[in-house]
Amino acid sequence: MSLPPPVHQTGRFILFAVMIAAGISPARASGLAERLRCEYRTNPLGIDVPAPRLSWIMVSTDSSQRGARQAAYRVLVASSAETLAENRGDLWDSGRIPSDQSNQLGYVGKPLKSSQQVFWKVRIWDEHGEASPWSAPASWTMGILSDADWHAEWISAREAMAESQPFAGIHLAGRPLPPPFASAHPPIYPTMLLRREVNVKPRLQRAVVHLCGLGQYELTINGQRVGEDMLAPGWTKYDKTVLYDTYEVTPLLKAGNNALGVLLGNGMYNVRGGRYAKFIGSFGAPKAIGQLRLEYADGTVDVVSTDGKWRVHPGPITVSCVYGGEDFDARLVPKGWDRPGFAEGEWAQAVVVSGPGGKLRGLSCAAPALRGFESLKPVRITPLHTGAAIYDMGQNVSLMPRIQLRGPAGAVVRITPAELLNADGTLDRRSSGGGEAYWQYTLDGTGKEEWVPRFFYHGSRYLLVACTAPAGKELPVVESLEGVVTHSSSEAAGEFSSSNELFNRIHALVRWAQVSNMMSVLTDCPHRERLGWLEQYHLNGPSLRYEFDLAALYAKGMNDMADSQTSDGLVPDIAPEYIQFDGGFRDSPEWGSAFLLSAWQQYEWTGDVELLRRHYGAMQRYVAYLGSRSRNFIVSYGLGDWYDLGPKPPGVAQLTPVALTATAFYYEDAVVLTRIARLLGYADDAAKHEALAQKIGEAFNHEFYDSATHQYAQGSQCANSMPLAMGIVSPADRAAVLNAVVQDVARHGNALTAGDVGYRYLLRALAEGGRSDVIYAMNNQSDRPGYGYQLERGATSLTEAWDAEPDSSQNHFMLGHIVEWFYHDLAGIGMDTSLPAFKKIIIKPATPGDLAWVKASYESLYGRIESGWNINKGSFTLTATIPPNSTGIVYVPAKAGAEVTEGGRPAGQALGVKFLRWEDGAAVYEVSSGRYSFFVSRSN
Repeated sequence: MSLPPPVHQTGRFILFAVMIAAGISPARASGLAERLRCEYRTNPLGIDVPAPRLSWIMVSTDSSQRGARQAAYRVLVASSAETLAENRGDLWDSGRIPSDQSNQLGYVGKPLKSSQQVFWKVRIWDEHGEASPWSAPASWTMGILSDADWHAEWISAREAMAESQPFAGIHLAGRPLPPPFASAHPPIYPTMLLRREVNVKPRLQRAVVHLCGLGQYELTINGQRVGEDMLAPGWTKYDKTVLYDTYEVTPLLKAGNNALGVLLGNGMYNVRGGRYAKFIGSFGAPKAIGQLRLEYADGTVDVVSTDGKWRVHPGPITVSCVYGGEDFDARLVPKGWDRPGFAEGEWAQAVVVSGPGGKLRGLSCAAPALRGFESLKPVRITPLHTGAAIYDMGQNVSLMPRIQLRGPAGAVVRITPAELLNADGTLDRRSSGGGEAYWQYTLDGTGKEEWVPRFFYHGSRYLLVACTAPAGKELPVVESLEGVVTHSSSEAAGEFSSSNELFNRIHALVRWAQVSNMMSVLTDCPHRERLGWLEQYHLNGPSLRYEFDLAALYAKGMNDMADSQTSDGLVPDIAPEYIQFDGGFRDSPEWGSAFLLSAWQQYEWTGDVELLRRHYGAMQRYVAYLGSRSRNFIVSYGLGDWYDLGPKPPGVAQLTPVALTATAFYYEDAVVLTRIARLLGYADDAAKHEALAQKIGEAFNHEFYDSATHQYAQGSQCANSMPLAMGIVSPADRAAVLNAVVQDVARHGNALTAGDVGYRYLLRALAEGGRSDVIYAMNNQSDRPGYGYQLERGATSLTEAWDAEPDSSQNHFMLGHIVEWFYHDLAGIGMDTSLPAFKKIIIKPATPGDLAWVKASYESLYGRIESGWNINKGSFTLTATIPPNSTGIVYVPAKAGAEVTEGGRPAGQALGVKFLRWEDGAAVYEVSSGRYSFFVSRSN
């Protein structure tokens, strides 16, 4: 699968050329600064915090070098590329700072202004005091820093405002629209076009746009699309936060007359149904706000903003529904509407309106943009009848079709997506929610036509393409059809493979589901719901983070949770909360606890303290809310271990009491809140939260632990594993409880029973208890419900139910916890959480079953970590790469006293290696940065 590749050191050769040109010997400069980022992003546009955080990685110039570390840094930030090239930081020159910090360094230079572009670079000193050359330059562009800097007004169309009044969400789940929402008359403004002509003076130096179009938009300048982003802006709770995007558009403008064009669709902002819909609800009519800043060489600045001078017109997209689909009528496109000189006499004047109520925010609350990636070609085309065929794309994934076709004006091509087929070869849309959802294109008859939808994607493998034509006309001909894989542009961060081909297939199965649901929120599925169900954020957090750089997406998710929190402290199960569900589907502690647990994971993986500081008060309110719902420290409501394998169809927990999982998360929340309070320096709060955690743990053991059987509740895999993994079990009982878990797995024929909530803890309890052999046996099979079982039944992405039953979603990443085990345990890539962001790396691989080799890598904020091992004729080799400016602890599996070598010499005598102890069947070494190869011969 072609996904965004892991970040590699792309600037290396450029830097070597810079060094040589500057007379610096690459041999003397042992470290280089690369991968410069601002607020987790490369050359970002739209930074809306006054003191952005900067980061870089240190890269060794010699791959054989060990012990490379940063001893000092110097950062230059300049107002122009020319000033920076002169090695002057007129905005900030940090000077030489003795420090190894290369992550989350806050900007402390001159105050920055809205829309300002700044340029920066860094040089570092290594452990020998040798200075590196300056890094390649990087930049960031500021967004709007204060409301006073917005010179624009929200605009819309008068008729649209009348026909699209806001209303609260109504749960439909595919049912027909209730009155008065069911109307026989289509809206005048199903979508909207906006345009404005702008005169640009000569000697334009720079042009930047800040724009929000609700629900989704596409911007053009002089007929040319701006950027590659799709479904912008990201989905939010629009009455709390509204996102705008920033673009550098200088090359698209010319001296003289220019045309700005905006196409508006509906997205999650305005869900009015009409076909299949999970819910309907609206924040109001489509509308836009934006401003174009024009900077000239003479220092003058013009700002062109949205106001009553813009013109509006109904768009050619006649249906735009995030659930039901998108219809495009090419005959309705006003030719040249977004180019200069268009006759706009029949277009109405825009009206100035109020916004949806949310604060306009830039990248501080935004996820990485959605983009189109690889294009899938059909692997099979099966005709059904005249004008209709099923296209099998070979892979279930979130996609948009790209079609090339020809035919008469008024002819129609309808493309209906599905994940499954019926026995007779027709579409089976049960797993996608049932009901109608499709793309539809009406031809204008001008010859060869090409179309890609703007605002609707759908998870699918199969596409039913049906062609119709006006009476007496020939059917249109589809000359080609591709599926454009659509998902977040969050960069890939991990790679994993092993000698077990089933595990490799499982890895791919989960990864396809992950990318299909990485949108501007982490959705549950890419079709029937598309909602941000929160349990996935923390339960799948490590599995997702090993695969992708999700720091920005998770920061956005935390803002969604905060925006959705109620006044009494409840964090609902979905965020943004577009629809209020009932009971446990709105309020389940296993879901709401993501507010704390995801933020703490973010800190561990990135060192992000500001996210904790920003939301600390809201986190306290959530824990207090759980306390208000508890009785004697027991919380007894929620969904529990959702989709566990019990005697009934999957759903609410069957094998584990809901009170057990809910109370376990109440405990875990109190533990994490204690850690956060200590980190932020709130000692009194920490003591209070720690005391609460202790009381919850004691109540939990009193309520659920049976000392006679050494089991919790009924002894399910979930019930015993959660207290083990969370540290609730007393040390004296841990071995017995772990044994109960092992016995339960064996009793079920080495099969799992835990569900969405419990399975991660089952994996963690077994792995941390040294029983990865049980995990291996559980997952190295295909005849009982699980990953292999799904693959055996033809799944190409992870399904919602362990048995891949067709009524459940066939593209759901919620059960994908095994990826964490692949990286953390089989490859052994972990961290010492006391030094976040993999500053101190732990390599501790497990070697269960008949695995012959495993290799994996992860792009941390300090650089690329690698771990790989193989067993050849009984001898064991472990290779590990620790990036510069970090250290590691390496566990080499071996019998106590065995001879372990590194690079052909006793490991304890090797450069950069220090023997520590024998532990858990391994020789433990402390290592500095560098690449290592440990060997244990069969004779040992």
